[in-house]
Amino acid sequence: MASSSATHKVKSWIYTTAGYPTTLELKDTTVPAIPASNHVLVKIHASSINPVDIQLMNVPLFSLPGLWHDKHISRDFAGTILAIGPDVKNFQKGDEVCGFINDFSGKSGGLTEVAHLDMVTTCMVKKPKGLSWTQAASLPLVYLTARTSIAKVERSMQVNPASANKLVVLGGSSSTGIYTVKLAKQRGWTVLSSCSHRNVDFVKDLGADEIVDYTTGPHAVVDAVKLFEPSAIVDNVGGTETIGLAGYYVTIVGDKTSRTSMGGSALYLTHPRMVLRYYLGAWGLGPKYECIVLDAKKEYLEEIDNLKPEEVIVDSVFSFNQVKEAFEKLNTGRCRGKVVIEIEK
Repeated sequence: MASSSATHKVKSWIYTTAGYPTTLELKDTTVPAIPASNHVLVKIHASSINPVDIQLMNVPLFSLPGLWHDKHISRDFAGTILAIGPDVKNFQKGDEVCGFINDFSGKSGGLTEVAHLDMVTTCMVKKPKGLSWTQAASLPLVYLTARTSIAKVERSMQVNPASANKLVVLGGSSSTGIYTVKLAKQRGWTVLSSCSHRNVDFVKDLGADEIVDYTTGPHAVVDAVKLFEPSAIVDNVGGTETIGLAGYYVTIVGDKTSRTSMGGSALYLTHPRMVLRYYLGAWGLGPKYECIVLDAKKEYLEEIDNLKPEEVIVDSVFSFNQVKEAFEKLNTGRCRGKVVIEIEK
């Protein structure tokens, strides 16, 4: 029997200092032979990447000498449990699982052969039987984000009739926007979504009732949203042009428009106007405004069991040795659905 201090070497993609893409490298790391209390060892079959991974690699603080250390990348994973530590409940060795690592310190990540996951900071569920490894790995972060956005705006919607609830989804073809549109339509809401010309038919097929092609002119989106008169707006792209055009504005990005810098609620620290908007809305002095991060609720993630395989959109799949190429594809901003890394079938 292995001692509790024994470790195994595994291959992992890591970054050390700030500076995507030069900081990203494949190297040997270690995982314990026996998982710690409330931890699990998961053999990773697939992992997906997100813009936040690039943003984390660009955080300037990581270039300070005191913060030079290996940090794992990717929050999404799908795999098989190899071992469970004491105090782990509801899972056992051999379970096929998928989940979201809600820890951005880099202590663990999905782009590794074997992950040692802390169940306190990991939202994990049994993998839906009808989904492939790559499909399961594509879902956690984006589904949880979409579900959190829907839960926020749901409070502002009328109860009856459902069709009177009108939602704008900015960025309907984005990996998060896809599921935001789907979840809104499940609730019977009327949806207007923005996207580029090449994605118009795709977003219509998702269920959007109306589409605005943002490439048709500088004011196309604003004009369409004003005419639509929405109850709420969910923003997956960033910017400020439609703020104030609905009673509730929820953004997962914030005011920024750069893909490579951190967004989300962290921007409250650097964007005073966002703070002012939030408090004016909270005090009833203007439309409600909120910049959010996902709520990693297990009951939200369990809902993916209801998805059909054809409803899970994967843009492209790369091998474990092609992670840099995968990030290049992601960084184009032209992905329809998720970019997934297949580690082991």
